[in-house]
Amino acid sequence: MNLTSERLALLRAAMLKDDIDFFIITMTDPHLSENLPDHWQIIKWLTGFTGSAATVVVTGSFAGLWTDSRYFLQAERQMAGTAFQFIRPGAWQRNDYMDYIVENVLPKQRIGFDGRTFSVNSFRRLMKRVEGISPSFVPGNEIINSIWVDRPPMPFSSGFDHPVKYCGKERSVKIDELRQEMRKSGADFHLLTSPEDIMWLLNIRGADLQYTPVLLSYALAGLDQILLFVDEAKIPLKLASLFDSHGIVVLPYEDFDGIIPEVTEGHSLMLNPQTTSVDLFNSVSKRSVIIEDIGIPARMKALKNNTEIENIEKSMVKDGVALTRFFHWFENNHGTVRMSEASVAEKNHEFRSQQSEFLGLSFPTIVAWNENSALPHYRRGADEGAEIGERGLMLVDSGSQYMGGTTDITRTIAVGVPSESQKKDFTLILKGHINLALAKFRQGTRGYQLDLIARRAMWGSGMNYAHGTGHGVGFCLNVHEGPQSISPADNRTVLEAGMLTSNEPAIYREGEYGIRTENLILCFEDEITEFGHFLRFDTVSLCYIDRSLIDKSLLEDKEIEWLNSYHSEVYDKISPFLGQEEKEWLRMKTEAL
Repeated sequence: MNLTSERLALLRAAMLKDDIDFFIITMTDPHLSENLPDHWQIIKWLTGFTGSAATVVVTGSFAGLWTDSRYFLQAERQMAGTAFQFIRPGAWQRNDYMDYIVENVLPKQRIGFDGRTFSVNSFRRLMKRVEGISPSFVPGNEIINSIWVDRPPMPFSSGFDHPVKYCGKERSVKIDELRQEMRKSGADFHLLTSPEDIMWLLNIRGADLQYTPVLLSYALAGLDQILLFVDEAKIPLKLASLFDSHGIVVLPYEDFDGIIPEVTEGHSLMLNPQTTSVDLFNSVSKRSVIIEDIGIPARMKALKNNTEIENIEKSMVKDGVALTRFFHWFENNHGTVRMSEASVAEKNHEFRSQQSEFLGLSFPTIVAWNENSALPHYRRGADEGAEIGERGLMLVDSGSQYMGGTTDITRTIAVGVPSESQKKDFTLILKGHINLALAKFRQGTRGYQLDLIARRAMWGSGMNYAHGTGHGVGFCLNVHEGPQSISPADNRTVLEAGMLTSNEPAIYREGEYGIRTENLILCFEDEITEFGHFLRFDTVSLCYIDRSLIDKSLLEDKEIEWLNSYHSEVYDKISPFLGQEEKEWLRMKTEAL
C-alpha cells in the first residue's frame, strides 16, 4: 500500500466513524486564499498533487480530483498510480466535482466538508445543484486533524510597516476613504477576510505566506474603530503604537468567530460571500443585515495611485536587470555547466535576490524544458527536473516581491536552432501579445471583450489556449489579484486607469513544447473625444524577447514597430545597470528586427 492509499484509508475510516457518505476537500484555507501555508496544504498531503487549484471528493468506493485547465497534464501525471482518479472535463460527462455529487448522492446521505474552508458562494451553488435530492450537509472540521498527526503548525512572522513612500497613501486616508464608501452602501461594519485587503488597508506587510507578504488575519472595520484579529506576537511594539493612533484594536486571531457576531448584532454588515467561509457566515447574528459585495478594499487596491505606479516602474527595472543577468549567465554557461530545471530556477532566484528591496519570489519559479513547458503551471517534484539539453525550448515564468511592487514575467527562449513550426507558433503568440498591448478601448470595457484580441491571430490558424489571457496583479501583495481579468470568463468588472494586469497568450503542444510570452500592462487614460473616454495599456515589464524565434514574415508593420520600440526601451532602461559585457550582449538581443 502506497502513501496515498494509506492516507485515503485513514480518511475513509474517519468518514465511517462520523457517518459521512461524501467528503469534499477544497484547496483553500479559512481566508479562502490562493496561496496556502503548509498547514492548509491538505490536498497535497493527501494526494500528492502540487498544483494551486483542485477539489477532491471521497466516498467509500471512489476518490477523485478535479482541477482547471492549467493543471490537466500535471494532474494526469501526478495521479497516475495513486489511489485517486483525475477527472478531466468531459470524462464521464462530468465537468466538475458537483456534477459527480449530483449524479451519485442519494436522499438523506451526508455530505461532509470543512466549513472553515468552504466559501458561502460555493455552498450555495452546491445546495442549488442537489435541490430535490435532499442530502444533509455536515460542515465539520475535525476529520483531517484526526488523521494528519504530523500536520505543520500555523506560520509565524513579524509584521512591518509599509511606508507611504511606497504605497502613496497614509493608512488614515485609506481608512477614511473606506468609511466614506461604507456610509454610501449603508454598512455599519465591513468584514475583511482576505489578508491582502487588510494589509493594503493598514499599510502593513508580513511573511506568513511564502510568496505573498501578508500576516494571516481578519479585520472588522467599523465607522469609529477597526478590530484586527491577528496573533498579537506578530505585531511589534512600534507598529502597535501606530495602530493605537488610528483606532486599530489588535485582538487574538482565534477570537474572530466569537467577537464578530457579538459586535455586529443588529447592525448592517458588508461581506464578500466568495471569501467568507460557511462557518463564519453562519455565526453572524440573524439580527444583522448582511450586505454582500466583493469588498471595498478589493476595488480600491486594484487602482494603483501615482506613487505606486512610480514604484512599480522602478521595480520593473530591477526585475529586468536581474533577468538580463540571468539569461546572460544561461547563454554563456549552457553547454559547459550541467543544468537542470531546478538549478536554472535557483540561479534565477539568486539574480533576483541581489536586487535592493527584494522580499522574495511572488510564486515558485517555473523553468520548464521542452515537453514540460506544455504544462501551463508546471511543477516538478522534489527532484531536479529535466536536464536542459542541446536543442529545444525553455520556458521561464518568474516573479518577485519588492517593497515597491510585485512582478510576473514569462519568456520562452530557444536553445539551439528552433524549428519552423516553433517559430510560427512563437510569432502567432507574439502577435496576440502585441495586439493586446496596443489595444485602445472605450471606458466601460470589460476584460472578456479584449480577450479575443490576443487570440485572433491564433484562431486564424486553428490554435487556442485554455486559460485566461491576463490576471490582475497586486502591489507588494498577491501576484494574482482581482477583481479585473482578461479572460473568456464573463467577468463584469470594467477595466480602469491604474489597473495592473498580465498579458500572456500561449500555446501548448502536449508532449512537445509550450510557448508563453508574458508582460505586465498598466491601464491608463488615453483621450476624450466626442465619442467617449478612451483608455490604453502601457507595457511595464522589461526584458528582451527572443528574436531567434520570430518569423518576421508573419508580423505586420505596426507589430514590428512595437517590438523595436519595446526593445529600445528595454535597452535604454536596463543597460545603465549592467557591466560592459552584459551591456553589449543586451544590445545584440534588442537590435531592431
